[in-house]
Amino acid sequence: MTRRSAVPPPVTRVVDEAGAWLPRRLGEVETVLRELLDGHGPALAADAASTLAAGGKRLRPLLVLLCAGEGGGEAAVCAGAAVELVHMASLVHDDVLDDAPLRRGRPTVAASSGRGRATAAGDLLFSRAFALLAGNAQATAVELLSEASVSLALGELAQRRDAHLISIPAERYLERCRLKTASLFECACLIGRAAPNVSGAGTEEAASGELRAFGSEIGLAFQLLDDVLDVSGPPERTGKARGTDLLDGTVTLPLILAAERDPGLRAAELRGLDPASAEVLCDRIAATGALKEVRARALRMVSEAKGRLVQPAFDEEARRLLGLVADGVVERYA
Repeated sequence: MTRRSAVPPPVTRVVDEAGAWLPRRLGEVETVLRELLDGHGPALAADAASTLAAGGKRLRPLLVLLCAGEGGGEAAVCAGAAVELVHMASLVHDDVLDDAPLRRGRPTVAASSGRGRATAAGDLLFSRAFALLAGNAQATAVELLSEASVSLALGELAQRRDAHLISIPAERYLERCRLKTASLFECACLIGRAAPNVSGAGTEEAASGELRAFGSEIGLAFQLLDDVLDVSGPPERTGKARGTDLLDGTVTLPLILAAERDPGLRAAELRGLDPASAEVLCDRIAATGALKEVRARALRMVSEAKGRLVQPAFDEEARRLLGLVADGVVERYA
């Protein structure tokens, strides 16, 4: 069973209010993750274990398990672990591309072991995800996770293309977020519903617009609020320097909207920013009121996501617990 102290918000409240099956299954996901990362040589095992030890909210496996329900069993556990492995792999590769020193307040694999080893660790995590699903004969899950992985890559390419461009429209930014963040939330929901032994499972149910939209909307809200937190900080809460996105040249919605309110921001030069000048730029963005507007957009997305749960495809427990996950995305950044 998952240790209570090891479960971070916003997962905690969901676990507390669920039946005994949910914390048990989350614990099984953690066990699968640990076991899969052993036996690949000491260097790769250490780097992969370091990524796992950094923890995280485990929102994506939680969505898999909730959408599968109690009947999901071992298939849902494996699918949840696979989705989390892809998420972990994408973070490791992001840190290589960004030369990021910290992730969740800990040195990144790229910082501690070098870019080459970090790239290999990310590759290991990706390969273990698909080997896990293939070994459990989950063809639909393999297809869904493959589609999400392609979206992650396209989102990363879009982010690289848009680097340092303050003039990009909000719609382009949101599409990038759909690819780079929301796609894996969608995948988690659909994979869970497609798990064998799930009532109403199957390709048609898994592709339902309501479930896909729910995952997309909370994924987008998650990213928008994360972007707000990057500007507002503080580092002891985020585990990274304030304005890290700006230092990477990543233009997010707070800056896009702030530049519409304060045209002088369009002349800001993101190349060559240092931590001190990034803090000053964060203060200018906050002064425009853009952070409040981004939070409001995220709240509307969460509200719309919860509205999807009135469909008869969701039983009372699923509606209640998935609603708590949606609320937890907001509470995490309150």
